[in-house]
Amino acid sequence: MVSQTQNIEMESFAQLLEETMGATNIVGKVVKGTIIATDDNFVLVDVGLKSEGRIPLSEFHTVAQQNPIKVGDIVDVYVEKMEDRDGLIVLSREKAKREAAWKELEVAWQKAERVTGVIFGRVKGGFTVDLKGAVAFLPGSQLDIRPIKDVNALFDIEQPFQILKMDALRGNIVVSRRAILEESRTEARTELLAKISKGQILEGVVKNITGYGAFVDLGGADGLLHVTDISWERITHPSEVLHVGQTVQVVVIDYNDETKRISLGMKQLEKDPWKEVEGRYAYGNKLTGRITKITDYGAFVAIEPGIEGLIHVTEMSWTKKNLPPIKLVSTSQEVEVMVLEVDAAKRRIALGLKQCMENPWQKVA
Repeated sequence: MVSQTQNIEMESFAQLLEETMGATNIVGKVVKGTIIATDDNFVLVDVGLKSEGRIPLSEFHTVAQQNPIKVGDIVDVYVEKMEDRDGLIVLSREKAKREAAWKELEVAWQKAERVTGVIFGRVKGGFTVDLKGAVAFLPGSQLDIRPIKDVNALFDIEQPFQILKMDALRGNIVVSRRAILEESRTEARTELLAKISKGQILEGVVKNITGYGAFVDLGGADGLLHVTDISWERITHPSEVLHVGQTVQVVVIDYNDETKRISLGMKQLEKDPWKEVEGRYAYGNKLTGRITKITDYGAFVAIEPGIEGLIHVTEMSWTKKNLPPIKLVSTSQEVEVMVLEVDAAKRRIALGLKQCMENPWQKVA
C-alpha cells in the first residue's frame, strides 16, 4: 500500500518532471517574458520558470529604434539554453526580434514587396542594414544608381529596400537600395517623357562628362548637352564649365519621340551676344581682345563674352607675309585689333592686327 508521503513525493516528482520537460521544450523558441529588474548593463527577465534570464541592455537598443524599457514591460525573448554557470537562463532579445523579423521578411520577399530598414554600418564590399531586428547585407553596387560622394548621409535614416536573396539556413539576407531608385526612376521617366516638349525649361544634374558634351539627369531620363550649346563663349571641353553632380538649368532644344533622345542647351537661356552686334562694332573701331585659338589660316580673338573675331593670317603683319600665325601671336595674348567687317547673320567679325601698327611701306613711300 502506497503511503501518503510516497504520494506527495510522486506528485512532486511528476510536477518537477513536467516543469523540466516544459522548460526543455522552450529552448530554441521565442517566449513572453516580464522585465523584473534593470541596471546599467543588464535586464533581468522572468519567463515563468524557476530561474530568471539575464539579457545585455544593449540588445534592447537598435539603430532604428531606441525606446527606454522599464520594470513590468512584457517582451519577446529567445531561449538559448536553460542555465549558464551562474544558474540563469540564457536569453536573447536580438534573436527574438530576428525570428519575428524573418517571418515578416520572408512574406515580403515572396510577394516582392519593399521593406524598411536603416543602414548602420560598413563591412567589406558593402554595408549592414537593420531590418527591424534582422541584419541584412547591402552590396556597394546596390547602394545607388550613381556614385555618391557622402555615403554617411544615408546612415541612420529609415528608407525602403528590396530583398534580393534570403537564406534561412545561413541566416543571410541581401538587399538593394538601387532597385528601389531604378523603379522610381522608371516611373519618373514615363511621366517626364509624356509631357516633355521643345522649349521646355528643366532642372537637372550633370551625370557624366565627355569630350563632346555632358549628360544631364532630368529626374528619370538623361539628356545630352552638347559642348557647343553650353556657353556662347568658346570652350574646348565641357569640364571647363561643368562638373559631375552640378545642378543646372537647361532648355529642351529637340526631342525625338521614336529614339527618346533629348537634346539640351544652356546658352539658349542667356541673351544671344550676337544680337545687335552690328550696332556695337563698326568698320575702323579699335579694341582690345584675347587670342583664344590659333589655326593655320589665322587666330581667333575674344572681344567680349561670347563674341569672337578672326584675324586672318594676311592681316597680321605688314612685312612677315610667309610666317604661320603661331610664329606671330600666342594663345591668351592680349592684342589690339581693328574691326574690318561685321556679318551678324553668319556670326563673323573680321579683325586686323597690322592695322593697329605703323605701316612701314607708307614710311618708305
